[in-house]
Amino acid sequence: MISLISAICLFSLSFGQETSNTELPYYEVPNYPKEFTAGTMAARMVDALGFRFYWASDGLTEKDLAYKANEGGRSTEATIKHIYDLSKIIANSTLKKTNSRTEDELSYSEMRIKTLNNLKTAADILRASDDISQFKIIFGEQEIPFWNQVNGPIADAIWHCGQLVIYRRSTGNPINPKVNHFTGKVNE
Repeated sequence: MISLISAICLFSLSFGQETSNTELPYYEVPNYPKEFTAGTMAARMVDALGFRFYWASDGLTEKDLAYKANEGGRSTEATIKHIYDLSKIIANSTLKKTNSRTEDELSYSEMRIKTLNNLKTAADILRASDDISQFKIIFGEQEIPFWNQVNGPIADAIWHCGQLVIYRRSTGNPINPKVNHFTGKVNE
């Protein structure tokens, strides 16, 4: 019996370590590359989104997740789901995969982890690319140029990160005041 309890405790500890906040991407914005290219610039935009999402969604409570600015609006959790869906479009573009409507039943924590990893995947591919025009948004037979990625999913997700910050302030749970969005670092 004691060995079963020990095994459960060890499993819980190791699982928690795998998903700890400091191990997720975008605790800080990665160092910028030495060269300016279309790929490095697009990657930096996605990295900035990842950093903003990381901190806007960090440490939310049930009260935060349920918050709505008004009855007609999305809750914080629904806004996170929307950002997650946008992150799939961004990642699928760089993976050259077709987007399809799926209704993932994920917890807040799972959506947060998958969103951050989707953004990291996309940024890494963009950073290494010499030609980002190849990364079209694909819906069925329709291929939409990468330009729409910038003013569409990327800008929309950044917009919604700002909403998350306002929502959590409204519930009395503001983001870490040491987060510096200008430098992309956390002041110690």
